[in-house]
Amino acid sequence: MYRLIACDLDETLLDKSRHVSKRTQETIKMAEAQGLIFAPATGRGFYSIKQTLEELEAVNKSNHYMIGFNGGVVVENHGPTIIKDFPMPFEILSRLFEFGSNYQVAIHLYTFEQTYVYHSNPEEDAYLTTIPHEKRFDDDIHFLKDHVCYKALFQNLDRSYLEQLEQEMPKELHDVLEISYSSNRYIEFNPKGVNKGAALRTLADHLSTPMNETIAIGDNINDLAMIREAELGIAVANAVPAIKEAAQHTTIADHEQSAVAEVIETFIL
Repeated sequence: MYRLIACDLDETLLDKSRHVSKRTQETIKMAEAQGLIFAPATGRGFYSIKQTLEELEAVNKSNHYMIGFNGGVVVENHGPTIIKDFPMPFEILSRLFEFGSNYQVAIHLYTFEQTYVYHSNPEEDAYLTTIPHEKRFDDDIHFLKDHVCYKALFQNLDRSYLEQLEQEMPKELHDVLEISYSSNRYIEFNPKGVNKGAALRTLADHLSTPMNETIAIGDNINDLAMIREAELGIAVANAVPAIKEAAQHTTIADHEQSAVAEVIETFIL
């Protein structure tokens, strides 16, 4: 019996318009009525997934949870209340920003409350239309010394460019980072050891749920750790090859066809 699902959002739970399908909403409600905990697990922060939480009827609710910043925070929605967090030291954040500023990338820096976007471009501006953020027109990040930061990412639509950037990163910086890719446009950075898999285990421990009662659903490299950590790792049909290879099951449906509803109907209901 599975009691906890950690589910990626973009290109997994959400369709291309960033909505949860009515079928999936209804299926999740039925599973929750049977005691399932359904936890969104995303690279984004708590406040940037408000629309999704509203569609899941999970806003400010006790015993409803999310994993944010690729595992940087585990949050109970009521409050919200941070159960556990894994901040990124400002010194590492600053070195990342300096390194990224030498490349043709938009840079996102994350606190719990806000996403700060530097060096943006028209494609990224369009992509972020429905995601709350603050666009910065300078290179000042020193104000973040007084904030708790969790994650950084670089954006470029050329995946090979991002991979080359990773290869050129100084070893002493690369060695202190957990690095993943998402949405075929981002390379993402957390402190070493911080990922969705570790966060899933943290949430399961908090809920006293054995790991053999967990499912993880995802589509891209930032989901790989939780796909491996869960008892049942599931790739949606549109997942990248590495996720399908790591998963025990791949859905017939893709994220445009209510893949998550398929998972719940197959393994829960």
